[in-house]
Amino acid sequence: MDVLDELNPPARLLLGPGPSPVHPRVMRALAAPVIGHLDPELIRLLDDTRGLLREVFRTSNDLALAVSGTGMAGMEAVLASLLEPGDRLVVCAAGFFGQRMAELAGRMGVLVTKVEKEWGEVFAPEEVEAAVAEAKPRAVAIVHAETSTGALQPMDGLGEIAHRHGALLIADCVTSLGGVPVLLDEWGADAAYSGSQKCLGCPPGMAPVTLSPRARQAMTTRTRPPHAWYLDLDLLERYWGGEHAYHHTISSTLVYALREGLRLVVEEGLEARWERHRSNAEMLWDGLEAMGLVLHVPDPGRRIPSLTTVRVPEGVDEVAVRGRLRDEYGIEIGAGLGPLKGKVWRIGLMGHGSQKANVILLLAAFVDLLRRP
Repeated sequence: MDVLDELNPPARLLLGPGPSPVHPRVMRALAAPVIGHLDPELIRLLDDTRGLLREVFRTSNDLALAVSGTGMAGMEAVLASLLEPGDRLVVCAAGFFGQRMAELAGRMGVLVTKVEKEWGEVFAPEEVEAAVAEAKPRAVAIVHAETSTGALQPMDGLGEIAHRHGALLIADCVTSLGGVPVLLDEWGADAAYSGSQKCLGCPPGMAPVTLSPRARQAMTTRTRPPHAWYLDLDLLERYWGGEHAYHHTISSTLVYALREGLRLVVEEGLEARWERHRSNAEMLWDGLEAMGLVLHVPDPGRRIPSLTTVRVPEGVDEVAVRGRLRDEYGIEIGAGLGPLKGKVWRIGLMGHGSQKANVILLLAAFVDLLRRP
């Protein structure tokens, strides 16, 4: 039998839509000894992580935990735990992940009212209110930072609108948590989920989730269990919370990593971290526009500081540019999705990757690559 080569993946500067560069302290945490999922020391680390999640989500919610899986696991856990077949959900969709929420809810038997806009636009409060007033849903779901378009959705007032019509507000914070202001209690959001591999600067594999007391009440009054046992937030809370009842064999290694990533966020300070992401994004935007490139979201106030979409110039082979960027410079950026496929590049400055040196290197690489025939 042939002996397999030793694992030696290439070093990449991850400046795409995720995963993002992992902080050295998080990498060291990943190398700590594996312990059991019911070990008292791991239980202590889970408690630490819950407190850190509340701080980073800016919430006092008791239910704060991380689902084993990527941000999509968080999305499914929230939708499946709060909604059941026959419930009505309003989804505000102006990009790939808004569309995915609608598709996922539909697969669960939820009756979805989809409110759509052009990819790259955001929703005004009156548009959300009109849809909720007409549909009378159990919940309304919206993407805070739409990773496919680079558009940042204003959240002020949306919780009040949802609650006035007897609905819950669900927020997708996958690309915003830890890099853009996320203020769940201030917004009145009842449920939110994110991913460890974006602005938190950890490897993929954990999906932070939190539910308000209102959402927990909705979860406990449903008439049937969620379809996904593994993603049932009531069962997961019994493991993460006071009972610490066995649910599944959680990865202690990924808990170490998430806890360390959250510690880094808190040590830096949320306001300082948000300002770092904003400042580096503005430097990137200025540099791209100075090269004559056009940003997909024209209004700087509606752009996500952690994820920029830039239009591919006419006549440029976007796949070739991404390939050369990877092979010659060791930099990964992302391609467009859906109707933006082949039309935009997606550039992430997330977590540990949001650094001025990375912006300068990427801009210099673009200058080199785009002047070639």
